[in-house]
Order: sequence, then structure tokens, then C-alpha cells
Amino acid sequence: MTGAGTDARPARRRHAEHVMGTVVSFDVPASAGEPHGDAPLGRAVRWLHWVDATFSPYRDDSDVTRFGRGAVPLAECAPELAEVLEACAAISARSGGYFTTTPGGRFDPSGYVKGWAVERAAAILTAGGSAEHSDNGGGDVQCAGDRLWRIGIADPLRPGRLALVVAGRNLAVATSGVAERGAHIVDPYTGQPPAGLASLTLVGARLAETDAYATAAFAMGSAARDWVEGLDGYEAFAITAAGGTWQTSGFDRYLG
Repeated sequence: MTGAGTDARPARRRHAEHVMGTVVSFDVPASAGEPHGDAPLGRAVRWLHWVDATFSPYRDDSDVTRFGRGAVPLAECAPELAEVLEACAAISARSGGYFTTTPGGRFDPSGYVKGWAVERAAAILTAGGSAEHSDNGGGDVQCAGDRLWRIGIADPLRPGRLALVVAGRNLAVATSGVAERGAHIVDPYTGQPPAGLASLTLVGARLAETDAYATAAFAMGSAARDWVEGLDGYEAFAITAAGGTWQTSGFDRYLG
């Protein structure tokens, strides 16, 4: 998935930051400054590295790892961990348990954290005066401003090709599936990869929830369409394992 504007406007900066086990790409006004300075882009980049240090399940010294193994209580962790856990609990309840912070039995809230971190990086840019920008965290995108953004969605069954283009303003787009990492999402009730879907793209307003809901919907398999239809403010497009497609009733307005 890639985010890009519809025209080549002057005085913009593009930056790719390796962080959180992926690449976060920024498309921002040049006035956002340097990625390692004190201007908004630099603050957004530092935020992402702080999230990585605090929430990575692969770092022995992160709050997530230490809390997960019972080495520290929640009260001694960064307060943002309690914020994340509260949000995860709400999403788990709304999804009937298909979103979980313990995939495979190990504490790991990454299914929410990446989208939340990228969304907040976008908010840092907005607070710093940027009116139009996009942040793309490993294919999950938060776009801000009245500019018409066009976001390509990878085809999970035909590597190197796009399945469709999503277009819109002030939106978040997240895709869950097998295109980038193979069959890494499991149905928490069976412990097996869900059957029927190759990818599911969700469009909403805020990336934290959009990304987590996309993960939950993909885990549901064939039940995903009816569930997303019942979510206020979200639309979905899916590619089935057999190569067919389906979309929710309001998705047409996002086709670019």
C-alpha cells in the first residue's frame, strides 16, 4: 500500500524512517522540517522511536515485555500502556473477541499499537502546523488535509500488482492479509489462520481503530462483511482466497 497525492505540489518533503520493525513513510510540507531536528517531522519521528522502545514485544527492556512476563505492574509502566490496554479491551469487546492482545498466547498489543502510533505521529504534524500530510506505517496510512490522497492496495494473489486504488480526504486506510507477511493472523478461537480471505482493506477516520478492526475482521473470515456493515463510519473491500472480491455497501465512494 502506498500513499501519494494527486498532483506534484512544490515544497514537500518525503522521508522513510525504519522503526517498529517496519518503514514509516512521511509525505509532509517542507515546513515540517528535518526528520532529526526539533520541527514537527523530527518530533513525530522521535515519538515513533519512543513507541518502539516502550511497546516492542521483541525488546527485553520494553514496558510491554516486562509487563507481559509479570516483572513490573502496570502502574510502573509508561501511562500510555494503560491507555492502549483500555482501547484494546474495547475493540476486543466490539469484535466479539476476534481482536486480542494475546495472539498465540503471548502478550502483544502490536495489533493496535502500530496504527495508534502512526495516527499520533500524524497528530503531532497537525499540531505543528502541517495542513496536509500522510504517514504510511508498513502499508497502513493516515492522511490529513483536504488534498485528495490516492492509496494503492497491493494484490495479495499477484505480487507486485495493485488490486485497487482508494481515494479520499482526511482518512485512514489499513489492510490485513497475506500479501506482506504471509498467514500471520489467526482466528483466536481456533488458533488457525482464518479461511476464505486473502486480504481485507478497511477505510475509516482514525488509523488506530481502523487498523485494529481490519485485523479483527480478517480473523473472522466469512463473517467479516456483516460485521463491518454494522460498524459506524467504516467500509471494507476484501479479496477472497479464490480471487473473488466483495465490498461493503458504502465502499464505492472511496474507489479512486
